Amino acid sequence: MAKVKICGLRRTKDIEIVNKFQPDYIGFVLAKSKRQISLETAVALKSLLDLRIKAIGVFVNEPIQNILEYENHEAIDIIQLHGDEDLTYIKKLKEVNRLPIVKAFRIKDEESLRQQKELIEHPILDGVLLDAYHPTTYGGIGESFDWKLLNEIHRPYFLAGGIGSDNIQEALSHKPYAIDVSSKVETGGYKDEEKIKALIEAIRQY
Repeated sequence: MAKVKICGLRRTKDIEIVNKFQPDYIGFVLAKSKRQISLETAVALKSLLDLRIKAIGVFVNEPIQNILEYENHEAIDIIQLHGDEDLTYIKKLKEVNRLPIVKAFRIKDEESLRQQKELIEHPILDGVLLDAYHPTTYGGIGESFDWKLLNEIHRPYFLAGGIGSDNIQEALSHKPYAIDVSSKVETGGYKDEEKIKALIEAIRQY
C-alpha cells in the first residue's frame, strides 16, 4: 500500500486534520512560497504533530547551516531538497546532519529524466521525489508530468504533481512508494479536511 504525504501545512487546524486521518508524512515548506512557514511556526506545529507522523522540511537551494537550524530545533524529521542541489552539496549536507535526505527531481520530458537519472539512482539519497517541471517554480504547481516515464525509475519514489481524486487511481497503478499531495487537497488555498479524508481513504482502499 502506498504511503501518504500531505505537504504545505501552515496552521494548527492543518495539524489537527492530519492527526485525525494519519498520513505517513507531512511537509513543511521552508522555502520561498505561498505556503512557506518560519522556523518558529515549524517548531510550534511539530510539537502538536502525532509522533507517528514524520515531518518533512522542504528546502530550495538553502545554505546548509540554515537547514541545520531546523534539525537542531527538532522541527523536522526528514530533509527534502527541492532545488538545484547537486551531489557535492548533498555530500556536504550528509557529513554534518543526521536526518534522512530526500531529493526532489522535476521531470519535464524523457531527456530531462535522462539528464537527472544518475543522481536519481544514487545510493547517497535516502529517498527521491518525482514532480512536474515548471520553468519558474520549484514545486507546488498542481500539475502532473508524463507518468509513463516512471517505468525508467528503478528505486522507490514519492510521486508528486497534480494528484487528486480525479487521477489517484492512475497514480497508484504505477506503484509509487508514496503519494505526495498539496494543492489538490485545498480549498481557497487552505487544507480541506474532507478532501484530505477522501484522498487518504482512496489510497488505503486501493
